[in-house]
Amino acid sequence: MDVGSKTVFLPKPRGFCAGVIRAIDIVTLALEKLGRPVYVRKEIVHNRFVVDELAAQGAVFVENLDEVPDGAITIFSAHGVAPEVWQEAKLRKLRVIDATCPLVTKVHIEVIRYARENYSIILIGHRNHDEVIGTFGEAPHTIHLVSSVDDVDVLEGIQADRVIYATQTTLSLDDTQAIVDRLKQRFPKIISPSSSDICYATQNRQTAVKVLAEKADLILVVGAQNSSNSNRLVEVAHSAGAAAHLIATAGDIREEWLDKCSSVGVTAGASTPEILVQEVVDRLGGFGFTRVEELEIIEENVHFPLPAPLEKFDRVVS
Repeated sequence: MDVGSKTVFLPKPRGFCAGVIRAIDIVTLALEKLGRPVYVRKEIVHNRFVVDELAAQGAVFVENLDEVPDGAITIFSAHGVAPEVWQEAKLRKLRVIDATCPLVTKVHIEVIRYARENYSIILIGHRNHDEVIGTFGEAPHTIHLVSSVDDVDVLEGIQADRVIYATQTTLSLDDTQAIVDRLKQRFPKIISPSSSDICYATQNRQTAVKVLAEKADLILVVGAQNSSNSNRLVEVAHSAGAAAHLIATAGDIREEWLDKCSSVGVTAGASTPEILVQEVVDRLGGFGFTRVEELEIIEENVHFPLPAPLEKFDRVVS
């Protein structure tokens, strides 16, 4: 590979969204104010680097609440939980701090409202994703889950005159639109969310990737394999005609990917810290990609307040 001066394009926005920043801040502040240990159900956000950093500070990550001692401080992840998880926490007298992203909570509220009004609810999302599991749990007997246009075609038991749809917040805009279009064909009276369930950060990062696809020979998306929004960024890049790979760290870059490339676009999923992006930029520099150009595509200034329980709990002596 010719090692000359080549370009790295870095789009803004990329990486952390407001919901992820809030969730990480909740764990960090809980450790500072309340002492160790603080238990966190599931990965607080879908990124191993973030989880490992918080674990080093004293957070204890568990898959299930039965791993948490009775009465302990427990944080629910940004992806939200089903009502049965809240019930279990109450029975165990766990002191819960809810780090659910407010945009996920919005979807839960929509589902609860329409379930009470006896609507059929169609949830667009990925079956085993933590967010979908939590949302589905709000109305398991009323929700019909679809992940593709084909799923829409085989839906049964839908009240055609009382039906709404909701979506996972981290989906591909284009793929979701195709599913929504088919839903509207099958169920002309279907009600749409009052505003898009797909979060602002997911939309903005996908828009940025489309811009990258026009400028870069290759796109590297920094994010975890289990990060829905990171995977969607790769898919959006492919749909735009760009070569793209999902990498967890700079060490995942393969030199053969860079052959014949004069420019590489580097972006990151909403749960990816900027330090991992900078490590990728540094590694690309070693392959001759020494010119770095920031692309200001969309300005983001969204912030979410912290939950009140952080202020209510007495300090716990570790």
